[in-house]
Amino acid sequence: MDSAPAAYPVRVLRGDRIKNVTDPERGPVPLDNGASATGRKGSKSSRRGKKKRHGAPRDASAVAKASPLGAAEAAARPTGAEPAEPVRKRKRRRRSKSGEPGQAAQVQSRSVEPKASEPPKPEGERRHKRRARGGKKAQHARPLAPVHMPAPPTPASVRPKSGRPDGPQRPDRDAQEARVHHRDGEPVSDDLYAALDLGTNNCRLLIAQPTRPGQFRVVDAFSRIVRLGEGLGASGRLSDAAMERAVEALRVCAVKLKSRQIRRMRLIATEACRAAENGEEFLSRVTTQTGLNLEIINRETEARLAVSGCSSLVGRDARSVVLFDIGGGSSEIAVLRIGDNRSPRLANHITHWTSLPVGVVTLSERHGGRDVSPDIFEAMVSEVEGMLARFDCPSLDSVAVTDDFYLIGTSGTVTTLAGVHLDLPRYDRRRVDGLWLSNAEVSEMQARLLSWDFAGRAANPCIGPDRADLVLAGCAILEAIRRRWPSKRMRVADRGLREGLLTDMMADDGVWRRNRQRRQQMRRDGASRHP
Repeated sequence: MDSAPAAYPVRVLRGDRIKNVTDPERGPVPLDNGASATGRKGSKSSRRGKKKRHGAPRDASAVAKASPLGAAEAAARPTGAEPAEPVRKRKRRRRSKSGEPGQAAQVQSRSVEPKASEPPKPEGERRHKRRARGGKKAQHARPLAPVHMPAPPTPASVRPKSGRPDGPQRPDRDAQEARVHHRDGEPVSDDLYAALDLGTNNCRLLIAQPTRPGQFRVVDAFSRIVRLGEGLGASGRLSDAAMERAVEALRVCAVKLKSRQIRRMRLIATEACRAAENGEEFLSRVTTQTGLNLEIINRETEARLAVSGCSSLVGRDARSVVLFDIGGGSSEIAVLRIGDNRSPRLANHITHWTSLPVGVVTLSERHGGRDVSPDIFEAMVSEVEGMLARFDCPSLDSVAVTDDFYLIGTSGTVTTLAGVHLDLPRYDRRRVDGLWLSNAEVSEMQARLLSWDFAGRAANPCIGPDRADLVLAGCAILEAIRRRWPSKRMRVADRGLREGLLTDMMADDGVWRRNRQRRQQMRRDGASRHP
């Protein structure tokens, strides 16, 4: 009778999985039932197997099912004997592309007891590290593109400063022009045109590209209150402080002009340099210190440029228009009569024009602009009416009550009235330019401004402290014009000499005419290809 088979010594893994078996004839025989697919054929899925491996040890019957030698092992184990301490099996790692095995590529079993020098790590952390180490699986966890971190904020010391010379910084109404002025067409060429207007109160610059006929897109803009004509009425000369403010603003303009390729530019100076004894001397200083060559234009040219700048606001239904520009040292007025044959250049329809030697700066210096009572206001209106009485112009009474006659005002005075009328929390050129005001609304706005003191006017966001002492003088000039040419309505224009300069230069170069010819040729080519 054959004796029972000898019990073979078995090394048992966690979950009683068999690793090595000793054969009497062949010696130790490794069984590849760890991470290989052969050892898992008779078992459940790997996920379920992991759950079982991390659970309680299986009994002898479970071991017998896992291997042909399991029955012998179970029979040899005494009843109630505990299985040997399970040893954790490290999963086989794939080789990397370089051919070197990973850290856990060995098939030897390791003890589950952690090293004395290392604290035990959670199972979740160990699995995370196995995913992140070498092989193709780790490539899927790498980012596909570098991560771009946001740039650090620019220090305040290197940020560009505002165009205002001193005092608290507040929104500049002309800075909006680079975003909203004439944005209704694509540029027809890469040519840039520049226009600079150095007036009695302001220094302004525009750089633009032509778009649709008669229009352009502003690329850059600059404006600063310099009060070049301050004290001019009393002394007849430009003061040193006023000239220094103007030169500082012109330096900014020079930098802007030199940073761009300008096809044509025209830089003009108006009443302050015309009337001052040292006007020519001041322009020579400007050329030396900034490199800009400014020209002093006469009053007729100034009136024509104002009309050219506002030509797009004169509707097709207009038959007669009085356009006025209330400046710092002078006020230009042009009377237009438009017939059936309207010229592309609206300035060709000027029948009469005049330039009054009075503006908001000179009038406020003579009568006082901070504390203006109704009597002082009426005195200012009477002075301007006397100047208009000497203007030889045919009466417009026959058309004053019709809808095809109206006033167009282009100055800081009328734009301020429009902003106050709209009750804007901040001046917005897009809402002001082209606005219609009735005769009653203009009278109401003037009465409201006259009822405010200097502090109240300075607190209004559409006036500010820079214009608080000038706005009532401008209202007095406007009132005198309204009494001379009564009209049922007035249109507000936030534009002027710079726009007129740009329009004339672009028209002289024929950029809009070339664009029209190009479009006509494209239409003919399209018709020939598709008869």
